[in-house]
Amino acid sequence: MGKVTVTGAGLAGCEAALQLAKRGFEVDLYEMRPQKTTGAHSTQNLAEFVCSNSLGSLDPTNASGLLKKEMSILGSYLIQTAIDVQVPAGNALAIDRELFSKTVEELIEKSGKINVIRKEITDIPENVPVILASGPLTSDSLAEDIKKFTGESHLHFFDAIAPIVEKDSINFNKAFYASRYDKGEASYINCPMNKEEYEKFYDILINAPKIELKTFEKEGEKSAKFFESCLPIEVLASRGVDTLRYGPMKPVGLVDKRTGIENYAVVQLRQDNRDATMYNLVGFQTNLKWGSQKELLKSIPGLENANILRYGVMHRNTFINSPEVLYPTLQCRKRKDLFFAGQLTGTEGYTESIASGMLAGINMARYLNNEPLIELPQITMLGALTHYISDSSQKHFQPINSNWGIVSELIADKKIKKNKKLKNEMLSNRSIDYLTSLVKDLSV
Repeated sequence: MGKVTVTGAGLAGCEAALQLAKRGFEVDLYEMRPQKTTGAHSTQNLAEFVCSNSLGSLDPTNASGLLKKEMSILGSYLIQTAIDVQVPAGNALAIDRELFSKTVEELIEKSGKINVIRKEITDIPENVPVILASGPLTSDSLAEDIKKFTGESHLHFFDAIAPIVEKDSINFNKAFYASRYDKGEASYINCPMNKEEYEKFYDILINAPKIELKTFEKEGEKSAKFFESCLPIEVLASRGVDTLRYGPMKPVGLVDKRTGIENYAVVQLRQDNRDATMYNLVGFQTNLKWGSQKELLKSIPGLENANILRYGVMHRNTFINSPEVLYPTLQCRKRKDLFFAGQLTGTEGYTESIASGMLAGINMARYLNNEPLIELPQITMLGALTHYISDSSQKHFQPINSNWGIVSELIADKKIKKNKKLKNEMLSNRSIDYLTSLVKDLSV
């Protein structure tokens, strides 16, 4: 059947490798850690989750939820693994990170066709089919070779990671369990603030010193771009005193039933591991100095004595100018036996990374078997994503998550278009019906 090289054993690379192994191909899966580390990873585990342990909503009428449903239909290994190791998070799919990585490694070992090689790849391999899934923290050497090959300038933006605290150190005389509007299981821990407490918190935040960027991140610092869905909390706060109260600290729908009080602001914490001993602060990705983070977190009611298990950090993410480089199949325009996958393509988010790895793996197998590649239509969420990142008419390409704005509109009357819930249900059902038929027809 032949052998394929996959660079990067993150979410996209592991998914791609498993899809190829399923179809009978031998895979050399390269991972540079622990030989060479990144600015964000903390372990040498395959398929490591870094920023958060959540993959977002499971509801198929939500854009991210539909993408997961599509992946399940198409046979994603990592989405099924995530479901198998999930932890309570209301309507969201959150996972035990260590158990997730361990399970993925077991799948790779059991496949009998994937050879994990702990070595840095510094150049795009030649004379062998390749899937580049080296991630948003691609090493400088490989990034430079990709730049030479594509002939396109690389873009970059800065991403930030939220702190994690130990559950047993949370003061539940002040904190309480609830999900917004009581939807789903009350699995979030909420720390309420009155106006005075919020203003004290805000004052600490906007005056706190930030961590000096690392050498590799200082390059192009003046033109640094933040991805809007993962902005550091200090950047959000700089936009105005009430910005956080309408964003990650929004109090609407979160009422402590013990008091019945409508709070001025609320900090939410989400379970980070299956044993429910670790919780991350939702929307609190940050680049503040650790001493300032400690002061800030301990100013939050309920976290006065919090044991901080991980401080927030910030790092640079790298992605290619995909509209000039890729087809919607994730095949390289310039070299047919080269596919790209993961955040390197500009598909931002954990679910999106896994999805692109899945499609790249499936299409590489089809390419090697002389079968037509699958180009998903824009009526599907994954198809909309791949068409967006490969649209050569874009002049200022930026990373993107799954969202309804990129999906083909419904041909429907105005009443349906104005009914958001009904419209999303119809969009979701349209995609699910299409992919169900596709899998049946093509035996994907």
